[in-house]
Amino acid sequence: MMLIAQPQAMTFDATLPLQSGASIRGYTLAYETYGRLNADKSNAVLICHALNASHHVAGVYEGQPKSEGWWDNMIGPGKPVDTDKFFVIGVNNLGSCFGSTGPMHVNPDTGKVYGADFPVVTVEDWVNAQARLLDALGIQTLAAVMGGSLGGMQALSWTLQYPGRVRHAVVVASAPNLNAENIAFNEVARRAIVTDPDFHRGHFYEHGVIPKRGLRIARMIGHITYLSDDVMNEKFGRQLREGLDLKYSTQDIEFQIESYLRYQGDKFSEYFDANTYLLITRALDYFDPARRHDGDLTRALAAARCKFLLVSFSTDWRFSPKRSREIVKALLDNRRELSYAEIDAPHGHDAFLLDDARYMKLVRSYFQGVAQELAA
Repeated sequence: MMLIAQPQAMTFDATLPLQSGASIRGYTLAYETYGRLNADKSNAVLICHALNASHHVAGVYEGQPKSEGWWDNMIGPGKPVDTDKFFVIGVNNLGSCFGSTGPMHVNPDTGKVYGADFPVVTVEDWVNAQARLLDALGIQTLAAVMGGSLGGMQALSWTLQYPGRVRHAVVVASAPNLNAENIAFNEVARRAIVTDPDFHRGHFYEHGVIPKRGLRIARMIGHITYLSDDVMNEKFGRQLREGLDLKYSTQDIEFQIESYLRYQGDKFSEYFDANTYLLITRALDYFDPARRHDGDLTRALAAARCKFLLVSFSTDWRFSPKRSREIVKALLDNRRELSYAEIDAPHGHDAFLLDDARYMKLVRSYFQGVAQELAA
């Protein structure tokens, strides 16, 4: 059965205070829902998205057969997160470029497009905004909150900011904070964008241009980190793009991997906003729940009350299994109930989006248990 998705939006007039000390008002959140909310509104599952994803989590848009949601293999009727049992909500984060208020929108206080003046947002800010949306939908408690990568950070933050509103948290291919290497990758990507002559200090909309060169490079850098060495070698190796002869050129595209990365960069630069990229990578950099506890993650996670499922992948070097195990240890130190799986998969960080049979079976089994709890 094909799941038909319908984009929705909700505008909030009340001011939302932000972690930076700034605030935002008159903002809109784009979202989608799948399945039906039960009578006591206890079967809601919130899906938090990663860097370049959106609220379009599952299903297709009517009349657009190739418009599958970014986690459509995971969510839908009869799928691991079964929309015949759960009411699933996908929300586009503030500052994004897929419908929620972001740098491309007009600031109600000035009447001008935000551009680079859009306030810096954090994972905690996104969670607070999501909580307001749930309030408006009449949902007090989530059966589960789930996310991969940056989405996993949001899921973890939900358990700390609103511990009484979450029964289960599913944190996939994530980390309790970014290490120095990850922050470095983000900074190089941001430098590529801000040094693009078309960036105009973030106010490129006024000039009718897009810093595509910077966006292309940023995406190429990011994409390298999402794949494992094994996958890149298996897919491309040292294959040349055209024939077997080297051109001995420093500027032509010669290897297949070069062609692939340029294709990904070109595609990304057509649909993603440069200011949004800066905002979201900064939110990644800033996330660190242990910071307010002198770096002690065990103390930081003491606030969590729900049950957890954590999943990592063996070849994910961007968010390695070691980082998930840090969360596991801190939760066990707090005697929290949890399950942890480290899946031997060759796909690198992107594995959390793919159809690994063991991964899918694990998530399906976990959510069957959540459904049984609701029925009890």
